[in-house]
Amino acid sequence: MNVHDSERLSGLLEEAGYVRAPEGSDGDADVVVFNTCAVRENADNRLYGNLGRLAPRKASRPGMQIAVGGCLAQKDRDTIVKKAPWVDVVFGTHNIGKLPVLLERARVQEEAQVEIAESLEAFPSTLPTRRESAYAAWVSISVGCNNTCTFCIVPALRGKEKDRRPGDILAEVEALVAEGVSEITLLGQNVNAYGSDIGDREAFSKLLRACGNVEGLERVRFTSPHPRDFTDDVIAAMAETPNVMPQLHMPMQSGSDTVLKAMRRSYRQERYLGIIEKVRAAIPHAAITTDIIVGFPGETEEDFEQTLHAVREARFSQAFTFQYSKRPGTPAATMEGQIPKEVVQARYERLVALQEEISWEENKKQVGRTLDLMVAEGEGRKDGATHRLSGRAPDNRLVHFTKPDEDVRPGDVVTVEITYAAPHHLLAEGAVLGMRRTRAGDAWEKRNAAEAAQPAGVMLGLPTIGAPAPLPVASGCGCD
Repeated sequence: MNVHDSERLSGLLEEAGYVRAPEGSDGDADVVVFNTCAVRENADNRLYGNLGRLAPRKASRPGMQIAVGGCLAQKDRDTIVKKAPWVDVVFGTHNIGKLPVLLERARVQEEAQVEIAESLEAFPSTLPTRRESAYAAWVSISVGCNNTCTFCIVPALRGKEKDRRPGDILAEVEALVAEGVSEITLLGQNVNAYGSDIGDREAFSKLLRACGNVEGLERVRFTSPHPRDFTDDVIAAMAETPNVMPQLHMPMQSGSDTVLKAMRRSYRQERYLGIIEKVRAAIPHAAITTDIIVGFPGETEEDFEQTLHAVREARFSQAFTFQYSKRPGTPAATMEGQIPKEVVQARYERLVALQEEISWEENKKQVGRTLDLMVAEGEGRKDGATHRLSGRAPDNRLVHFTKPDEDVRPGDVVTVEITYAAPHHLLAEGAVLGMRRTRAGDAWEKRNAAEAAQPAGVMLGLPTIGAPAPLPVASGCGCD
């Protein structure tokens, strides 16, 4: 969802006359925008570290502007400007559409602009978008969340769930397909609760089936569903709609009923594993992934063993594992029984080792299968050195394959046979068995040609994930 919000911010600024700065030129851009997350503590540390690195560059570069938005901005508000007075604009999750206006106001008034709306001003999908991919796109179907998980700060920052009208969603999907997009991912903080705001408990399954009727739409995915709202009609829609992919990402968070209750997650281990069993019965080749938190307050060794048991039973293809991070403002932050760091770390390492073993075993089952891959852009970091390309299987597994003699573009589809499995990827080392040039590949080619011919303008810097490389020391600014 943060990536999709960043696409909206890019679209807004490009419409206002900015252009993206060249890769790696954060410090040389006229505007640098940080879109922040507040789910884990390291987001705070990373933001202020990045702001500190940009301070000397901004001091030596008159007119440069820095903006901070997103969940951390919604949470910290005036604190950001106090800690980093060189920031020009702070905006929240509900008013991202105001960024160009706030930048201009800060420039004219020569003082920081802090504007945090308390409720959604306009559904984000009404804003212009500069999508990262020409062939795959995010589509928001709802914003906000009605759950009250004790570890999560998100509902307080993004508000109650607000659903889009089905007609508006399908109109956006059809418009994207007309532009060449062949894969969409439906987005919601609690995506399968869609319909609660419009009074239709089966609205999400109906939406999946409606996506199946969009001509030219080859792949449909969604993230992230909540086990509480995962109903049989959704499983049926997944199994019976050909372009809904055999993939499910469903956060478990813990395998312990005691911990799940303390987290205020409204399901228990048996219910969670039962959903997985039903999905696998209906879609035998489905790849199931999850999120797991280790070290939640009060978690005992017995509780942790229940998580390991659930992981063994579920046999996830991948799991996104996290050490519990205390977030001020959440009920869990003040709970008794906070777990010592060394205990959390040891449990985390045991969980990761188990999941790595299972992921590798599950991937080995793919060897010998013939799969259709949608060729991806930038997903194989070693592709240049290995003379391979990368693509995503229908179940979203990453596959590196031998580069064919004919030209193949991101968005095109190739057919390959899997020859090797690693824990986090598959290899197809033989020759490509078939290739289909697609409208999505045409769209990618057209975009690249247009960007190559794009005139220079005001530069916009959107920092990449992680800490940037150290910036050169600016002379004469008086800053260390």
